[in-house]
Amino acid sequence: MNMVSMIALIVSSMLVFSTPLIFTAVGGTFSEHSGVVNVGLEGIMVMGAFSAVVFNLTFADTFGKATPWLALIVAGVVGIAISALHAVATINFRADHIVSGTVINLLAPALSVFLVKAIYAKGQTDNIAQSFGYFSFPGLSKIPVIGQIFFKNTSVMAYIAIVIAIIAWWIQFRTKFGLRLRSVGENPQAADTLGINVYGYKYAGVLLSGLLGGIGGAVFAQSISGNFSAGTIVGQGFISMAAMIFGKWNPIGAMGAALFFGFAQSLSIIGGQLPGISKIPSVYLQCAPYVLTILVLVLFLGKAVGPKANGTNYIKSK
Repeated sequence: MNMVSMIALIVSSMLVFSTPLIFTAVGGTFSEHSGVVNVGLEGIMVMGAFSAVVFNLTFADTFGKATPWLALIVAGVVGIAISALHAVATINFRADHIVSGTVINLLAPALSVFLVKAIYAKGQTDNIAQSFGYFSFPGLSKIPVIGQIFFKNTSVMAYIAIVIAIIAWWIQFRTKFGLRLRSVGENPQAADTLGINVYGYKYAGVLLSGLLGGIGGAVFAQSISGNFSAGTIVGQGFISMAAMIFGKWNPIGAMGAALFFGFAQSLSIIGGQLPGISKIPSVYLQCAPYVLTILVLVLFLGKAVGPKANGTNYIKSK
């Protein structure tokens, strides 16, 4: 394997594993900028992956190659529904944000596995027939060196996720909606006195995080795992939260951190094909993403400063 082919393998694998993290981490920035901590991203990804696979298996013969794309919509809607539970609990009933998110993380795997057993009479689904696979960009893939590395046999969803991250940054930092959303997360009392619907913007932030988190789970299931079981989404939501914190609650920063974590995850798959890394026991490469997640949280959580009112329940009468 020559140098260009090796770099192309690394980049392609990194993009595939980073894509679900980018969607979910960017979604998390919307919720946290509204002042609601969404620890339930893991559970949202689980339900997104479950619903996408079930839809894919059910309608693959009907919709053909369009099935994975339609499954993203279904997963996004399911993600919104699950995040709405978190929104109601934290905004209306003023529940502790961490407790509410933890409940979702406990509920989602149990519910999804129960439904899989009820529908398919076994612990996991069959493999899906329609997946995203790899894509080569016409014209761009023929560019010498750059084309082979970035645009040939790569993940089209990764580039969509990058565009979504850029759009999310523009929305949050360059639009009236984003300014009001961030003001709600920084000082809801002041925002309320200016006539901003605090509860409405909090709901918008949480539901957007559910939409993107559900899509993130669907992308993982339809581009990496290929089916759904209790072990399909294991820690991806928490890694996404670490990427969001590492990226300092900025969608572009979260995207960069997700690419880093995606690269760490990909090493367990392609490490055997890379000189030097192939000598490292595979168990260490499989542990690497989770060890890095812990290190990032330990090193940066105390230094990173999020929205001031993040995690604080707002009571309008005060």
